[in-house]
Amino acid sequence: MSLVELFIIAVGLSMDAFAVSICKGLSLARMSWKNAAVVGIYFGGFQAVMPFFGYLLGSQFKNSITSIDHWIAFILLGIIGINMIREAMNKEEESCDASLAPGTMILLAIATSIDALAVGVTFAFLQVRIIPAVTFIGITTFTLALAGVKVGNVFGCKYKSKAEYAGGLILILMGINILIEHIFFD
Repeated sequence: MSLVELFIIAVGLSMDAFAVSICKGLSLARMSWKNAAVVGIYFGGFQAVMPFFGYLLGSQFKNSITSIDHWIAFILLGIIGINMIREAMNKEEESCDASLAPGTMILLAIATSIDALAVGVTFAFLQVRIIPAVTFIGITTFTLALAGVKVGNVFGCKYKSKAEYAGGLILILMGINILIEHIFFD
């Protein structure tokens, strides 16, 4: 997997965290880089840890399903992407909570990184170098979460659904790219 492909996946995975960070920024009375860093550490940390666990899980099965691994990657990324787009189109208003308490942040971090677990399984099938990959994903998510808090504090939740939609589309396109590469170029 190239650095560009990894970056695209990292950005796609980060969009849920970015969207929630926007809401966090909206709910904060004033912008604080310390609070933004707390949000970034939770989201970036979980976005790094979850694909690592997915990779470990996927490594247990990769030898038995190597012939269809590209289909699994395509299906998993497609499902995750469609889910993100569906959430973006949901007109239901989400509440923005200013709490940065560990219990609140851990639940949000898990909720925004479940899709990263499935991507980690995909990484096992694609034989990605996992430590550099998850580090890159974590740093990307941390950076986008920081930006999300700032954007939310300045602009509000106006761009939340657009971020989720973009993230979902990116993951679907990456799944299609993986499938095309394996069908036509392997």
